[in-house]
Amino acid sequence: MGNLIDSRDLRMKTTHSPDFSPVHVPHGPLTEYYQTEQDRQAFLKKIFDDTAPDYDRIERMMALNTGPWYRRGALARAGLKHGMKVLDVGVGTGLVAAQACILTGDPALVTGVDPSSGMMAASKLPEGMTLVEGRAESLPFPDNHFDFLSMGYALRHIGDLSKAFAEFERVLKPGGRLCVLEITQAESAPGRWLLKTYMRGVIPLLTRFISRQKMSETIWRYYWDSIEACVPPEQVMATMRAAGLKQVERQASLGVCSEYHAVKAEK
Repeated sequence: MGNLIDSRDLRMKTTHSPDFSPVHVPHGPLTEYYQTEQDRQAFLKKIFDDTAPDYDRIERMMALNTGPWYRRGALARAGLKHGMKVLDVGVGTGLVAAQACILTGDPALVTGVDPSSGMMAASKLPEGMTLVEGRAESLPFPDNHFDFLSMGYALRHIGDLSKAFAEFERVLKPGGRLCVLEITQAESAPGRWLLKTYMRGVIPLLTRFISRQKMSETIWRYYWDSIEACVPPEQVMATMRAAGLKQVERQASLGVCSEYHAVKAEK
């Protein structure tokens, strides 16, 4: 997913987390959509599979077409360079992976993994890129395999952040770099109100007129509700550190567009 960003002004600030406890679930059950934590993954797979044909079109509308520019810049800021071997976790329809293909210079260097076969089937990615069905908590790849790992706007959908970050650390090569993109709550009350009104009110309403999928309105309401319920960035960063990742930091633009960076320790 993209972000609401004015291309004239990307003001980044870097924050370093003080002492916070690591976490497992990114948020508790959202009972408007499913009843228990065990039900969450089945709900997510179905809703992403069902809405995949319309996902990119609605994302472009929501992000005002700034998505590709922002994602490519975020990957570059995290250290993605030409020739690196990349894993994109939660690849979905490939919105982040497509930019990774450009930066690496070779789609064959980029692999995407996602539990939603429907989302991957709806992707329009360069020939040569590999797509694999799988989960962040149990990545089907060997140790020390990738130079760079990205995840775009899927953190809130992971069942166990501790397991996922440990897997990220495992499959990265020593010195490999991590970039996790996410939307987080605005710090100010007016900012929170504006973002919530746009994402939970305006966007779901517009999907009624442009979407061919019944569940599209629901997925965009859920998107905001999971943002609102998600643990704060400080706990995300603490969980990354607990998984053994180093140089963990968060860069934030406009108060809501978060880029989490980390590095796997050199052996």
